[in-house]
Amino acid sequence: MKKTKYILNAFVAFAFALLFTQCNQKNDSSATTTAPAVAGTNMKIAYVEVDSLLTKYRYWNDLNEEMIKKEENIRTTLNEKAKELDGEMREFQRKIENNGFASRERAEQENARLLQKQRDLQQLQEKLYAELQAENQKNSLQLRDSINSFLKVYNQSKGYSLIISNTQLDNLLFADKSLDITQEIVEGLNARYNPAPKK
Repeated sequence: MKKTKYILNAFVAFAFALLFTQCNQKNDSSATTTAPAVAGTNMKIAYVEVDSLLTKYRYWNDLNEEMIKKEENIRTTLNEKAKELDGEMREFQRKIENNGFASRERAEQENARLLQKQRDLQQLQEKLYAELQAENQKNSLQLRDSINSFLKVYNQSKGYSLIISNTQLDNLLFADKSLDITQEIVEGLNARYNPAPKK
């Protein structure tokens, strides 16, 4: 175990030393590139702040706004139906307390009808939210496809070997701001986006 630890420590120390010495060497070819190359390679790397991209990308904002409206409509529909059912159940309870049904069978029929209506409402809720979730997933795939297809075209002229996504320090703990291409990507995506006319 100790031997493995020493080997790992030596490897890490060697990697840092190599990285430090290569960063200090002046390389004329790196001066002509727009992004720094990884030490010892010709790899160009950049990153995109995903949170900033999503807040500024009009396509995503339009999709998000549409989904919020759909969710509000679902909530309104379900609340109206629940309020109606609640009123009917209170009326049923009032009739029970005041012997308002002609027979016990009639009260049982009304109770069964209200229970079925309650089950129907629950099924409607599950159905509507499942449809909303499926549409959310579809939108996420469309967003990813939109960004990926743009990056393929964008990178033909830029020549990056690797473009990394970063979400609030999710994977990327530190990066030089000169590697951040978020604004370029947002501008390119928004220039390419043609929103559908609003109804």
